[in-house]
Order: sequence, then C-alpha cells, then structure tokens
Amino acid sequence: MSERYFTYKARPVVRNGRTIYYGSMAAPYVVMMNVTAEEATGDLKTASEIKCYLMKTDKSLNPMEAITKTAARPTLYEALELAAAWLKTTEPAAG
Repeated sequence: MSERYFTYKARPVVRNGRTIYYGSMAAPYVVMMNVTAEEATGDLKTASEIKCYLMKTDKSLNPMEAITKTAARPTLYEALELAAAWLKTTEPAAG
C-alpha cells in the first residue's frame, strides 16, 4: 500500500468530516472519535468535545455490538491519548 497517513504514536489517524479513526482497520480494534462540539478561536475552530468509541473491527458485527468502551474528552489531544492507551491494552502481550 503506497498511501501515507498522518500518524500519532505510530498508528494512523484518518479524518472524514467530524469523524476521526485512530488505528489500523487490520488490527482487532480501532478507536472512532466524533467531534460533537467546536469553539471558534479567531479564524480557527477547535474541538471542545469529542466522543470516543473503542470498537472491534470484525465486519460481521453490527456497529452497536462492536463498541466495547466509550468516553468523552474536551480536546483532540486528550482523546488521542485515551485512544492510544485503549489500543495499547488490546495488543497481545510480547514475550
């Protein structure tokens, strides 16, 4: 695959409108984040509330069954940090 994505802590971050996906769809889990509120700071809009969902990537599950954890965070940084922690806990133990 020759496509390159923005990454955070070595995982891809892909945005489509107000929805952000963090992680690889080839992994067992991915985090979906929805920007539910924004604040204007001059000419720039910043997220002021982000809903986070840890989801299984199994295509046979309906989206509601795939969600295993939910949370809300006030900034994109905090949402990405939470997402990174969630995905780290879903990785198989090395050893």
